[in-house]
Amino acid sequence: MSWARLAAGCLLALIATDAALASGALQQSFLQPMGPVAQEQATHLMRVVGITMIVILPVLLGVPLILWRYRYAKPRGAYAPEWEFSGKLEYALWGVPVLIVIVLASWLWYSTHKLDPYEPLGPDPLQVQAIGLDWKWVFIYPAEGIATVDELVVPVGRPVELTLTTDTVMQSLLIAPLTGQIYAMPGMTTRLNFAATRTGQAEGENTQFNGDGFGRQKFTVRALDPADYIVWTARGDNGPTLDEATYATLRRRTVLADARGDLGLEKSAEPIVMALGQQDMFGEIVAKYHGDGEAERWGGTGLPQTGMTGAAE
Repeated sequence: MSWARLAAGCLLALIATDAALASGALQQSFLQPMGPVAQEQATHLMRVVGITMIVILPVLLGVPLILWRYRYAKPRGAYAPEWEFSGKLEYALWGVPVLIVIVLASWLWYSTHKLDPYEPLGPDPLQVQAIGLDWKWVFIYPAEGIATVDELVVPVGRPVELTLTTDTVMQSLLIAPLTGQIYAMPGMTTRLNFAATRTGQAEGENTQFNGDGFGRQKFTVRALDPADYIVWTARGDNGPTLDEATYATLRRRTVLADARGDLGLEKSAEPIVMALGQQDMFGEIVAKYHGDGEAERWGGTGLPQTGMTGAAE
């Protein structure tokens, strides 16, 4: 691929990014940051690209120059058949890469500590609990008394602390425009802290393969103004209740549309908003994997069944 075509591709990518931002489409990349974590990731990438140009540009410019200067037809360089060593050249060839590696390592260390997913981004974070299922995500808002399936809604300007687990195989949650990737396992919890600095919509996904519905296990993240977020939290009163029986239905191996059908709702890809029937359900789902006599509750700990229209395990 020629450099002209590569540059044209980069330009088209930038134009597409601007168009997506202008249209309000789902953001899918940390190069379209909606919060400080993704912004730091994008800045780190730009720093790495900038310093590696110190090595790349001399090569791109020097090779054609050497070929032209020392061409066979009309050479302009001095002929030095006994030349063996140049101290200045050795210092440049070895010293510059060593310095670049040191700088890159320092930046990586700095960014890794700055983006610690367990480190809160501010006081009074919004507490949200996430449960990975096959093939959907359940988000619980304990303080608000609501839960959602395949939709995560957060207020702009307020830190969010997401506590994760799964009730099936290991999964990995990624919301690229807002935060990085983090794993979750059954019977264990991990935490992910992030915040949204502007309104918009992003796409979240599971990046750990977990069966037939893996490609459809995506969810929408909406960042709302604080006032709109308060209005949204009232929607839980109009939906079904997330209790033990409802959760056992959600735990089946189904995608969102089939799960809606199993719950008696219209079969579509619209997220489900529910009233939270029990405040400590997240803790009980985690605890059932620890042999405390609760293993048969909340759908059990065995391989989930398929949907009502499929075959049981």
